[in-house]
Amino acid sequence: MARFGQGFTVDGELLRGPGSTAVAVREHPGDGGAGHVDLGYVLQLGRADGPVVWDCAAGLGRTEEEQLDNAVRMWATTTATAVVELLDRRGEHGDHYRSVELPGWHAVQGPAAVFGFGSGELANWLAAHQPLAALAEPLRPELTGPQVNGVKLFLGGRAGEDVAEVRVNGVVCDRASAALRALDWPRGERLCWARLFILLVAEVAEQPAEPPKPAGVPAPTVTARRPGLLARLRRPKPQRR
Repeated sequence: MARFGQGFTVDGELLRGPGSTAVAVREHPGDGGAGHVDLGYVLQLGRADGPVVWDCAAGLGRTEEEQLDNAVRMWATTTATAVVELLDRRGEHGDHYRSVELPGWHAVQGPAAVFGFGSGELANWLAAHQPLAALAEPLRPELTGPQVNGVKLFLGGRAGEDVAEVRVNGVVCDRASAALRALDWPRGERLCWARLFILLVAEVAEQPAEPPKPAGVPAPTVTARRPGLLARLRRPKPQRR
């Protein structure tokens, strides 16, 4: 987290960050557990009803330590950057935009991570397309968080063996996953994947006077110029979700 200018201190299984923020760690249920971890970015530490952006991550490696290290790096590249951008609102760590198909929600997207063989073609497709609009219809009923919802997209594989998964607040959304698979992203002959994370933040209606803001969840009133997803792509060592 230090690379984002965030100071964190270890407190048991919790990483305490600036203000009321923290990162919580828990074991991922199922899948054998090896190399798989759940990470929650806490926005209002100490409040039982405060929002927590949960995301599961998995990584490859020869040892469990390598797997977990890769999983955390993948999470930091895609998910943590989106949350840091939500809190900082400077356009430095992610992109801000609105989709007309999702009225009332402001999107904050971290960099896409593309990895595998021949990743350039899939990276170029992501740079030229915005999948969120195509997923809006199945996503709408899943946005149950009143303030913020986390949407993770994982897609790739190879021709005939493609994978497409959409999770909303950590839970797989089958309809959105099917819509993602139906898009025309390139399927090559060799394995290649992409992972990206989008925060959907409830927009606050304009008021004559500025309303009080809940600590840790700033209202998305600043829209940063989008430099394009290609400029924000990361290509880490081969890892999984």
